[in-house]
Amino acid sequence: MKSIYKVLVAIILLLSVATVNAQSKNKVTETVKINGNCAMCKKTIETTSNTKSAVLNWNKDTKTAVVTYDPKKTNLEEILKRVSDAGYDNEKFTATTTAYDNLHGCCQYDRETPKKAQCHKQ
Repeated sequence: MKSIYKVLVAIILLLSVATVNAQSKNKVTETVKINGNCAMCKKTIETTSNTKSAVLNWNKDTKTAVVTYDPKKTNLEEILKRVSDAGYDNEKFTATTTAYDNLHGCCQYDRETPKKAQCHKQ
């Protein structure tokens, strides 16, 4: 009876290790820039992005995020689109003005505006 129990435990452990290894083989990790200011931004950005197939960890000091995802289930563009939909500009997408305006006051970072051509008066 004890030997059957030991064999079952060994099989379960082997299957668990095999499953974890199979899941981690497909993962891709990338670093991206995401605008934001504070701990509330961090919570929103990470909550919006983290799913079963993607994990994002944002650093408020460097304004960068490390994103690990399974490319068979999602891609970086989908993840960053969700971030911009929440109001945060990033290196691939710009949040809509409405989404940005809906951010809490402390979360409204200085938005980068495209440089306009200089008008020279003569």
